[in-house]
Amino acid sequence: MTHPTAVATATVAELLWQAVAAGDEHAASAMVHDALDTGVREETLLLEVLAPVQERVGVEWAADRITVAQEHAATAINERIIASLAHRRERAPAQASRGRVTVGCVDGEWHAFPARLVAEVLALHGWRVDFLGAQTPTPHLVAHLHRTNPDAVLLSGSIPTHLPAAHGAITACQAVGVPVLTGGRAFGPDGRYARMLRADRWAADARGALAVLAEGMPRPDPSASRHAVDDLPHLADQEYTMVVRTRRRLVGQTLADMEERFPALRAYSDVQRERTAEDIAHIVNFLATALYVDDADLFTTFLTWTADVLHARQVPTRSLDLALDVLAGQLRDFPRARHAIRQGRDALEQRPDHPAPGPRP
Repeated sequence: MTHPTAVATATVAELLWQAVAAGDEHAASAMVHDALDTGVREETLLLEVLAPVQERVGVEWAADRITVAQEHAATAINERIIASLAHRRERAPAQASRGRVTVGCVDGEWHAFPARLVAEVLALHGWRVDFLGAQTPTPHLVAHLHRTNPDAVLLSGSIPTHLPAAHGAITACQAVGVPVLTGGRAFGPDGRYARMLRADRWAADARGALAVLAEGMPRPDPSASRHAVDDLPHLADQEYTMVVRTRRRLVGQTLADMEERFPALRAYSDVQRERTAEDIAHIVNFLATALYVDDADLFTTFLTWTADVLHARQVPTRSLDLALDVLAGQLRDFPRARHAIRQGRDALEQRPDHPAPGPRP
């Protein structure tokens, strides 16, 4: 039997989705606050209404059922609703704080919504929270830690290409004696990349973060300094370094070679060429990240997601194949990179919507 609260929560979530999809901030805010007035807990609204609605925003964009502008508008509405709930909340006395934590996003990470949810849930449970928002530069984060000396840093990341920056932030925080709790999709569904990058802990969601903090997080030894290659010995082969250092050349040469093999690209407008170059840059960036963590699955997941997005927009994936083939040719002396590309290409060929495979270099 379904619990009445679950039914009510699902109803509020559906109504909220309809309001944010229509860009109606007043209706969206009113229904959330009405639910709060009728007894739905704020934590429930944050995690079981606002969080799934925001996730749906991303799903609907990927399926090409809402525009980028609608996605941005919906996110902005949800963020303002969270702020309005926080401002309505009674402020807890300073002496009642369970401790102090810093919550922020990895440098370069613009998706601050998950981190904001965590910050608000922690505040509800009596933690003093310094929320630093999106893309916090690591030097500024460390300066903040020196000033506030929190019990822990909660570092959020949604896009895997920011994992190298996350690694640097984790190491820097631990070097000043502050433990790091990581979360977000960038760190893998089971936190595998958090463990690989030597984060102190990982949590799947806000309630998991609460449980970790309740257990207590020992402070790391600041004298135990280390370098990236100490955590990731495979970086010694220099494949990641070389791909990153030659990224601009790889993108430019891949685009030029694609035009030679697919002359229709030459008729592209400047805007189309720019978009194609951006797509190639994303491919190179995700390949580099896969090399950083030595996990070809990361690259494959990105490629299949990209193919889903292209398919939803009725864009043939032939250009994706072509880019991979050209890139593999440029990276013929990089065995780990070629393995990741080959695995990704195999995954694309298994899709029912994929055209017949062509010859490989």
